[in-house]
Amino acid sequence: MLRKFLLALILGIFLAAIKVNAIAAEESVPAKEAPEAEEEWYPPSAGPVTTWTAPMCAKGQFLIQPFFFYNRTRGTFDAEGKYRSLNKGDRKYQYQEELFMEYGVTDRLAVSADIFYQENYVREDGASAHSSGFADSYLYLRYCMLEEKKWLPQVTGLLQVKMPMGKYQHLNPDKLGADAMGTGSWDPAFGAIITKRIKPFIFHADAVFSFPQKVMIDKAKTRYAPYANYDFGVEYFLPKGFNLLLEANGYLQGDTWSDGGRTPGTSTQYLNICPGIGWSNDKIQTLIAYQRTLVGKNMDANDSVILTCVYTF
Repeated sequence: MLRKFLLALILGIFLAAIKVNAIAAEESVPAKEAPEAEEEWYPPSAGPVTTWTAPMCAKGQFLIQPFFFYNRTRGTFDAEGKYRSLNKGDRKYQYQEELFMEYGVTDRLAVSADIFYQENYVREDGASAHSSGFADSYLYLRYCMLEEKKWLPQVTGLLQVKMPMGKYQHLNPDKLGADAMGTGSWDPAFGAIITKRIKPFIFHADAVFSFPQKVMIDKAKTRYAPYANYDFGVEYFLPKGFNLLLEANGYLQGDTWSDGGRTPGTSTQYLNICPGIGWSNDKIQTLIAYQRTLVGKNMDANDSVILTCVYTF
């Protein structure tokens, strides 16, 4: 009986030792590591100057982006699109401050506001004028309709309204047009924005269609024609947080109507080109750019220097 007990005890210890050794051996062999998931590439940047970007603030985030523009008019494009430089001794330039703010309501929905303030300077035929004040500003609602997947871009829908905050009537002739800050009309609009990443590039494009409402300007019933903005921008990312920007911005609008009649030769259009360079990290994104009006109709030909930065709370 004792022998059987001893044999059973020895057998049990032997089997237990085998099991312990097997477990130890199994633990000593490093487990095969799972392949790491491919890191998502989305470098921070201030984005283009005028072109929208489809990505927006995440839920609960608040973004603030101030802009500073120095706009110098070198000439004008007439109703036929012909360029004419300013007369010798004439000057026209502007300082414009813009404040863009956005809040993420959900991960797909964001509300935004864009406020403009400008200082206009004109010198013409020996006379000088200066005026400053708020310009027309904007409210936006953006919704992500399609997230970026493989070869599909991110698509974001846009609703906007232009608010007539700038002076638009009872202009002072002695101000030489410097006190004109807006159009006076409420302009509802809709549009679409797309963004696509193809490392080391990020491409952006948008199209926005606006529909001005009737407005009374100096006792004249005025209606501006619908207009379209279309923009394209590409960012090229370099090491150490730097990136290069190139964007094109276009605008088309038909003739103005006044007191029920169309005013021929008042349609407007332009095409701008804008290169820039930025530096960014996870906390703040910055950009300096140069914008130039290449062609246009009934439009100033401007050269602009733009500074901006982005901070997200």
